[in-house]
Amino acid sequence: MRVQLIRHATLWLEYAGVTFLIDPMFSPQGANPPIMNSDNERRNPLVPLPGELDAWLAPDAVIVTHLHADHWDAAAAQALPKSSTILCQPGNQDAFRTAGFTDVTEIIDSTTFRGVTVHRTNGQHGTGEIGERMGKVSGFVFQADGEPTLYIAGDTIWCEDVKTALDTYKPDLTIVNAGGARFVVGDPITMDADDVIQVVQYAPYTKVIAVHMDSINHCHVTRDVLRARLAEQRLLEQLAIPEDGEWM
Repeated sequence: MRVQLIRHATLWLEYAGVTFLIDPMFSPQGANPPIMNSDNERRNPLVPLPGELDAWLAPDAVIVTHLHADHWDAAAAQALPKSSTILCQPGNQDAFRTAGFTDVTEIIDSTTFRGVTVHRTNGQHGTGEIGERMGKVSGFVFQADGEPTLYIAGDTIWCEDVKTALDTYKPDLTIVNAGGARFVVGDPITMDADDVIQVVQYAPYTKVIAVHMDSINHCHVTRDVLRARLAEQRLLEQLAIPEDGEWM
């Protein structure tokens, strides 16, 4: 297994001989306005892609955890071939078909694609009314013979759904969307430093990779902040914080 962090939550996964593009956000730096109800006016994405777009346009399948624009944007919809295989959460299929994609499968519980079993997991995209308004989100677990089990948690805070996924699948590797994304009111809607610490402490058997930082204006937990907090807790050995473009 090899994983490349492209940018934010966009990943390139090579797993059991199959290539997956996950949560593609391909907009050029500064192409989009700030997130509504955020506390600054920086335009998104904050940083450019770490390479030429063509490198990521021919995966065997595209997996989209949910339809928020930092996980599936107009640039990705335009750049990817309409014949691309799309795997998504329940309720999102019509949006892809309306955009012209012809090979779309909703994963309700699990599916097998070219020998790779992909299980869908639940998450909680914030708390209270904001969490409800953020809508349904999913994570995905990858399993195949001879490969480590990989859990991509998606846009979720630390919650019972994440505990259930960890307990059920005992992943060797867990990728969490950190950044502590939030609006001017309310709690974080993705994992902040405390949440990442909870994952590391709860599941010491899994290697944790933290992504989803330094690229969207309402994510306030930077790589440096997260690294410092984990160092304080003496937990850095269980965590990787890749740079954009880095392979793991």
